[in-house]
Amino acid sequence: MVVVGASVAAALLGVLAAACSSDDDSDAGGGNAIGGGAGATGGTAVAGGTGGATGGTGGATGGTGGDSGGTGGDSGGTGGDTGGTGGATGGTGGDSGGTGGTGGDSGGTGGTGAVVMQPWAPSQACIDLADSYLAQMDLDEKVGQMTQAIGGDAFPTSDVAAYLLGSVAFGGGNTPPGGPTSGNWADYADTLQSIAMSTRLGIPLVIGVDAVHGMSKAEDATFFPHNIGLGCSGDLDLVERVHRITALEMAGSGINWAFTPTVAAARDITWGRTYECFSETPDLAGSMGTAATLGLQDGTLGSSATSVLACAKHFAGDGATNGGVNAGETTMDEALFRQLCVDQYRPLVDAGVGSIMVSYSSWNGVELHGHQYLLTDVLKNELGFQGFLVSDWGGISAVGVAQGINAGLDMVMIPPTDSYARFIDTLRTAVNSGDVPQSRADDAVRRILTIKCEMGLFEPTYTGMVDRSLTSQVGSAEHRAVAREAVRKSIVMVKNDNNVLPLSKTARIHVAGSSADNGDNQCGGWCVDWQGSGSLADETTVLQGIQNAATTGTVTYSDDASGSSGNDAVVVVIGETPYAEGMGDSNDLSLSAADRNTLNNAASAEIPVVVVLVTGRPLIITDELAQADAWLAAWLPGTEGDGVADVLFGDHAPTASLTFSWPRDMAQIPINVDDNPYDPLFPFGHGLTY
Repeated sequence: MVVVGASVAAALLGVLAAACSSDDDSDAGGGNAIGGGAGATGGTAVAGGTGGATGGTGGATGGTGGDSGGTGGDSGGTGGDTGGTGGATGGTGGDSGGTGGTGGDSGGTGGTGAVVMQPWAPSQACIDLADSYLAQMDLDEKVGQMTQAIGGDAFPTSDVAAYLLGSVAFGGGNTPPGGPTSGNWADYADTLQSIAMSTRLGIPLVIGVDAVHGMSKAEDATFFPHNIGLGCSGDLDLVERVHRITALEMAGSGINWAFTPTVAAARDITWGRTYECFSETPDLAGSMGTAATLGLQDGTLGSSATSVLACAKHFAGDGATNGGVNAGETTMDEALFRQLCVDQYRPLVDAGVGSIMVSYSSWNGVELHGHQYLLTDVLKNELGFQGFLVSDWGGISAVGVAQGINAGLDMVMIPPTDSYARFIDTLRTAVNSGDVPQSRADDAVRRILTIKCEMGLFEPTYTGMVDRSLTSQVGSAEHRAVAREAVRKSIVMVKNDNNVLPLSKTARIHVAGSSADNGDNQCGGWCVDWQGSGSLADETTVLQGIQNAATTGTVTYSDDASGSSGNDAVVVVIGETPYAEGMGDSNDLSLSAADRNTLNNAASAEIPVVVVLVTGRPLIITDELAQADAWLAAWLPGTEGDGVADVLFGDHAPTASLTFSWPRDMAQIPINVDDNPYDPLFPFGHGLTY
């Protein structure tokens, strides 16, 4: 039994030290898979981005240096003014730099922090185009651009033109006519865009979905591990590739706006959105979120036909509410609030994230949807965010239309239970009366149009019609291979007594448990239905993955482990059932009675027991820990159960480390790595390998 590289665990802790010692994100570059400094595997510089003044990104194939990038060496090239990172094969210098050499396995050297990365700014051409449209628009057209309706079977598509809508989104269980396949999504998107482009000004829509682990509103798409698993992988290059494929499958489905990444640092795992988060630490949340943004937007927004708009969320404080209550109250002073809830947005703003969603939560008694200081003074003015802000589902109802828009909301998501027609009337009246200044409305519309321009929606070649060659790639074998890689790289082995793992493929293996053969449990929330129910067209469960791998052995199955005796080992796959948002808030993270019964049955067989936890967060397993020889946290792996089998049978050794502290009991929650005293069951950074 070996602890996964000490350098990885040290880097995890080093991220926190860096956060405490410096506010300069540019000095966090480095080659480690998770943090700065030299690491076991080449990675992406936390603050590097793709080029720019602070150097470039490393990763599996190296990255691009900054504008004055230098020459790479045998152990990873040096990037731009503050240094980039070498990848496994080095990187390329910037506009005036040389060609990077071959990077060493330990990655390159972090930058000096001498130059602060500047926030992304839109092109002057897009600013001018937005102003030209703005000059032609009447108030109805402006207010329409600020309105996002919810599409689906009950949505009258003609309202896109009737209300001059700027956006249509799909949440909950909303799906296109005919069912949630990528082809039907593409057909529906074609219809919506053709209607929008038939209006007087012909402004295309931004069409949004919660693509939080793949284009998960299409049942034939590739479903990746949720962010909690990707965070534990420590692999920024992988995170970027996962989101690049997500964007490709979105483009093939006609969707150009992803309501992701979540960059909250989840400080209390009783929160039902913990699995949407990369880590309990803001630095890792920010670096992983930046990699996700670069993948979705293909580096720079609009750089390709498959670049989609990213949406960082939820600004700010959603991961640090009192008691982990969804949409709750965050109570802390401003310095701590900025450290835990705001600072992680800075690298995403610098990298050019085009939109940010506002949090349902409140800070010290003030709702975020009406918080002008945070939305405008801090985010837009201080951090330099030049994209647009969108409300969460119905969030403006907590503060009222005028207060929300004046606070800094640019676009408002109106759920079907409300009325976008009423919102439009209310906002129109507020502008006419002066309750919302015309200048504020113009600023909102200018931001929206500028981002649409950066997306390429005003290019002469843009038709609004989906490229069906992309549709045919949704759920492809190539995409699923990356998802399988993501599964095996995200699994954390927390225990492996007597070297029970890896298993032999010739062994007699009994598989049991509530999640062994359950695709819904594997994928978790935010699938075709937001609460995680619904069929998937092509999934491989953990049981099927084991059967596929152990072709020369014997694999049997029972739900409750009743058939375990007489086998060489039993694999028990248990954990949580799907949930999303507040439905997942829980004050009891223990195993269910049925899962405990299954584990008891397995343990009584007196053969080696391996537990695979399928879960959206660490569970309370202190009393059960001794009942199994090995424990793996597979998190919510998605459609590719073969990736779990890859680790069980040793085709790929586990390499992931915890980015959340694992509590001993409920009384220890919340527990975080910066606590003093700190005595979790498994600490932040823990992970074993073969």
